[in-house]
Amino acid sequence: MILVTGATGNIGSALLKELRGTGAGGPLRGLTRDAARAVFPAGVEAVEGDLARAASLKPALDGVRSLFLVSRVGPDAEILDAALRAGVEHVVLVSSITVLTHPRLGPAAENLAVERLLQDSGMAWTILRPTQFASNALWWAGAIRGGETIRVPYADIGLPTIHPADIASVARAALTEPGRRGRTYALTGPERITARQQVETLAELLGRELPFTEISRAEAHRDLAAFMGDETADAVLDVTGGDVNDELLLVRDTVSRITGAPARTFRQWASENAATFR
Repeated sequence: MILVTGATGNIGSALLKELRGTGAGGPLRGLTRDAARAVFPAGVEAVEGDLARAASLKPALDGVRSLFLVSRVGPDAEILDAALRAGVEHVVLVSSITVLTHPRLGPAAENLAVERLLQDSGMAWTILRPTQFASNALWWAGAIRGGETIRVPYADIGLPTIHPADIASVARAALTEPGRRGRTYALTGPERITARQQVETLAELLGRELPFTEISRAEAHRDLAAFMGDETADAVLDVTGGDVNDELLLVRDTVSRITGAPARTFRQWASENAATFR
């Protein structure tokens, strides 16, 4: 039995579809806070639970042998302890490439701490460290729908943005294929793409011009800190352009090596999600 947490999210929903599509891994459960409203592929059992309350996971973990978990959504030490007590044998953890590229940053240190908790837990593990998600462009959706100007710092810094479905594809391999346990995988998209190029791609797909302006770090920090705090805002700005390094900019072939298929481009993600911006 595999339990996919975050089952209605960008990665979890794609992972459930992949697992059902391949028929690998045996019975499937998707964790959701509201099972009555969850729409999962046929054959996936919807189970209720809240990662913010580890005690609520006990029924969902009953009989589970493999767990898909995104780091830092809930109290990870308690979640991993609950998994261990339930008899989970293998955890696939989504961490962050910043553990490798920016270990000095607070969020990266927190991700590393969760990785170590898992490695020391006694359960088998696979760790995924993706770079910036293509779905981060959804931050602009409200402004685009409202005809407002998209305001972006570091407009011409290109990062190897990854499609969340590629993270799901690697997670599916980690959950179902031999030889993936005890491995850590850094994941990127197939090419670097700047924020300016992302907006140009969206404009082309939407068939209209999108107002765009580059703003200073100070302006961006003020906007971000209002809802994520100073430390996280600084970290986001560092890894989206303010403190890039060769490791962060490196385009890796991990996705294609593991899945046997080319990594998906930002354009593909934007085409699949264009309706969200209209």
